[in-house]
Formats: sequence, structure tokens, C-alpha cells
Amino acid sequence: MSATPRPTSPSRPLSQMLNKVPEVTIYFWVIKILCTTVGESLADYLNTNVGLGLSTTTVIFSLALAAALIVQFRLRRYVPAVYWTVVVLVSVVGTLLTDNLTDNLNVPLSLTTGVFTVVLAAVFGIWYSRERTLSIHSIITRPREAFYWLTVLVTFALGTAAGDWTLDLTGWAPGASVLLPAGLIALTALAWRLGAGATLCFWIAYILTRPLGANLGDFLGSDPADGGLGLGTAWTSLLFLATILAVVTYLSVTRRDQTPAAEHAPETVLVRPTDPDDVLVH
Repeated sequence: MSATPRPTSPSRPLSQMLNKVPEVTIYFWVIKILCTTVGESLADYLNTNVGLGLSTTTVIFSLALAAALIVQFRLRRYVPAVYWTVVVLVSVVGTLLTDNLTDNLNVPLSLTTGVFTVVLAAVFGIWYSRERTLSIHSIITRPREAFYWLTVLVTFALGTAAGDWTLDLTGWAPGASVLLPAGLIALTALAWRLGAGATLCFWIAYILTRPLGANLGDFLGSDPADGGLGLGTAWTSLLFLATILAVVTYLSVTRRDQTPAAEHAPETVLVRPTDPDDVLVH
């Protein structure tokens, strides 16, 4: 599915930019899952194996995320290397938010899941009331970009809490734990194919890729006696970081995930509450 071409505007207000997020292609979902796995395995490695501790690891990655976001916000278009660096760092910080609540403050995962669900609903509500759209094809102003990254951060924290809570309830081994989020994502994609709202399906799938990637990381890194492959968190992190780098380099060269120029036009903004072009996969 692609957007119907519209005339581009000869001039663009200074407050507007080219769309700051990539097209939702298969590459988008692959890198998103890889980033999620890195977020889980890298945080665990630095926290446990290196011995930095949860608080120090959180401070380090929060500062790194703040620096990356400054670079991202200064750009006026989508740059793959910068964008996906931010996603990797958000994935780590989102994981650490939940881990701090659970491990340091002893907040039950059921409560953490509920709180982040409410926070996510509130962010969506405020975003929609201000912008009249939740479409990721319209991230062309700094307020929208701020809402977008806040939403991404909360989805990572929520996905971590919901995923860990599910594992506590089921007691599944690392391999079996991959099947539940994978199955739910497949059902979400099927619902979209059958006519469910694209924006809703996109964000549901976005949340579900967090436990999918985390469980995949656990499966690869866990000891074989615990049902994993025994790669360890360090090798899992390096493997997935190298894969992310290769895919992002490919996209930087080929521009396969660039939003079509016609969709950058100001006329496409604030037109519809839900953008039918906002699809799970182009």
C-alpha cells in the first residue's frame, strides 16, 4: 500500500521538517527487534557481568540517550544512523526504567505494567488532542517528534514490564517464551490485513516487539541448562549490534526506508485523525 501522490509545496515553514522517521518496511521491524534484543542483553551485561550496577548503568545510558536525542532533534530529516542509535539507547533506558522500579523499589510487575499502560494512554491522548493525528508519517515538527520519542520510550518500558510479568506467571523457558509475543504479533498483522485500524495495529505491534526481542535475547544468551543457546549477553549484544550496523548501512546507501517526497507535503498534515497510509509494512 502506498500513498496517493500529492503536489509538494514550493516552500516549507521553518517549524516543519522532512518526516523524521523511516518508512514502515520489513527492515523497520527487523531493526526494531534487533534493537530490543540489544537493549535487554547489553543492559544485563553491563549491569551484571561488568558489575556497573543498575543505578550506574541507568545514569550512563540516560546521558547517552540525552546526547543522541539532541543530535536527532537538530536534524531536519530522517538520518538512519542517528535515528536507530536513538532507538537502541531508548530500548536500553526503557528496560532500565522497569528494572529500577522492580529491583530497586520492589514495585510488582503487575503494577508496573498497569502504570505504564496508563502513562501510554495519557501520552497518546495528549498527542492526539494537540495534533489530531497519531500517524508516524507526519513527524515533521518538533512537538510531534517529542511525542513520538516519549511514546517509544514508554512502549519499551511497558513491553519490558508486560513481558517479564508474563514470564513470571507462566514460568516458560527462554525458547518457549519467544512464541507468545511472536504469535500475538502475527495476530495483530492478521487483524490489520482484515481491516483493523492501521495506527492502532502499528503501536500494538511496536509494544509486542519489545518482549519478542528481549525473549529472543534471553534464548540466545542463556545457559543451555536453562533452555538457551549459551552465547552469553556479550556475544549476543555484539552479534545484534553488528547486524544492526550492517542493515542501517545498507539503508543509508539504498534509501529503501525513505518516506516518499509526496508524503512530506504540508497538505498531508492534520488531514485525518487516522492516516490509512500508516501501515505495518509497505
